[in-house]
Formats: sequence, C-alpha cells, structure tokens
Amino acid sequence: MQELPVINNIPEGSKVKKPDWLRVKLPIGENYKHVRSLVDTHKLHTICESGNCPNMGECWGEGTATFMILGNVCTRSCGFCAVATGRPAAVEWDEPQRVAEAIYLMKVKHAVITSVDRDELKDGGSIIWHNTIKAVKALTPDTTLETLIPDFKGQKENIQRVIDAAPEVVSHNIETVERLTRQVRIQAKYHRSMEVLRILKEGGMRTKSGIMLGLGETKEEVIQTMTDLKNSGVDVVTIGQYLQPTKKHLPVVRFVHPDEFKEYKEIGYQMGLDYVESGPLVRSSYHSEKHVIKGYGREQWIREKELLLPA
Repeated sequence: MQELPVINNIPEGSKVKKPDWLRVKLPIGENYKHVRSLVDTHKLHTICESGNCPNMGECWGEGTATFMILGNVCTRSCGFCAVATGRPAAVEWDEPQRVAEAIYLMKVKHAVITSVDRDELKDGGSIIWHNTIKAVKALTPDTTLETLIPDFKGQKENIQRVIDAAPEVVSHNIETVERLTRQVRIQAKYHRSMEVLRILKEGGMRTKSGIMLGLGETKEEVIQTMTDLKNSGVDVVTIGQYLQPTKKHLPVVRFVHPDEFKEYKEIGYQMGLDYVESGPLVRSSYHSEKHVIKGYGREQWIREKELLLPA
C-alpha cells in the first residue's frame, strides 16, 4: 500500500472530524436575496463566494458583503485558499464605479473590499484599488471602508496609492505563523507582510491582520505571531479556524476549541492590541464594522474584566 505524503505530521487525505461548534445556518431570507441580486446585476465578485466563507448567510442576511476587485482569478497558489489560480482576465477600468454603485444601492454604513493578487501587473492592481476607494467615498461619503489588500510584493509606491486614498481601515493578512508561511502562502513572505503592515501604520492607517489556526502551528508560535503584529503597529487582529475548501488544499490538522480562541483574545488585549476578534468562525471581515472604532475592543474587554472583579 502506497504511503500518503505527510503534511505537518498528518497524512494527506486523512480526515479530522468537524466538531459541532463549526455548524452554520444555510443562507436564507429577503436581505440575502437582495444582496445576491445586486452582486449578480452588477457582475461583481465577492470573497464570500470565492472563498467559501462560512459566514456568508449571516453577513448577506444583514445586507453586507465583501467585494473582491480585479477579477476572481489569482496569480498566486496559496495552499489554503479557494480562489482560482491562473492567468487573470484584463483589468476592467469601470469596475471601481460598479463597486461604488452596488455599495450605494445596498445602503450600508460599512463596506469591505478585497482583491486577488495581480503579480503580472506593474502596479500590482494598486491603481484600481485607489480608484475604487475614491469612487466609493465620492458616491457614499458616509460609508466607512475597510480594504483587505495583497502585499504588492512590498513595493512602497503601490502601497502608498492605498494610503493616499485614505480608507478607514487597511488590512493585510499574515494568515499563519512564520514556520508554516512557505507551505501555506507559497509566494508570500512572512517578514515582507510584516513590513507592509509597518509601512501602512507609518502612513497613518488603522491597520489590521488575520491568522488562521489548525494548520499545525503551536500555541507559542501563535503568540509570537501576535507579538510580531503588535510590533509592526497592527491595531486589529482576527483569529479563526482554517477550514479545508477542497481535497486539493492543505488538510486541517486540528480543530481548535473555542476556549483556546478565548485565551488568544485575552493574550492579545494583555499585549496591548486595540481589537481582537477570536473564534472558530471568525474571518477577516467578520464584524468588521466594529473594527473601525478606535478603542472599542479594548474598552469592552476592560469593562468585562471589571464586571468579573469581586465587589
């Protein structure tokens, strides 16, 4: 019998049983149908669909979605991501206006935009990024905006275009611990991502990053990653459970218990992070409207701590 290749000491193809706490509701309701209709009508891409997000029903039911610009084909082939890899289509220069119009019609107070990596473009797609942010702000000036950007290969000129457009939050996900980066984010670099976050913070941005658990990382490595993010000036950190999108992707090594997620949240606030969102179903844009408010997470944490103190 042929041996299966081993990934993080877990044979590829082996299955770890999904626990009850990861069950989600099917998407239903009028709000869900409304968002579905807008996305289809404006020929828009969402990471909700392309990334098989478990929270799509909840978020779309509340009238929010995370729009994905620059197409739905990525030039990178990360081991965790459900977005298609290949040769992307040509840039659609009218896309910024279409995204802005959809956000306007949704009448949302907070919007999230992300993109695939476009390494084949000299500007990495940063011009479309700049134009999209500006189009949204022009059409819906009261809408706060989070932008979940790629690393632009660390090129400062391209990062600066996002800074110049001045979204309320700029997010770039570190995704995993340093030891697993080459395996999980094949074309990315751990320290380059940290440098991107540092440049954003020095540019005056409110910054955010996300980590997936369950890929074989140790507790000490997670805490070190959180420390590195804090030292890079990151304000908001999201921590969630990795879920294998297809059999071709990296397997889940373990399902992290909700209590461990709570522990990371506590550690994050103790080290001085401004907002920590940590739980099995947490994804980068989950509850992102709260991440805009400086001090909101820490203040809530402090109040909770005070309530637990003996009278």
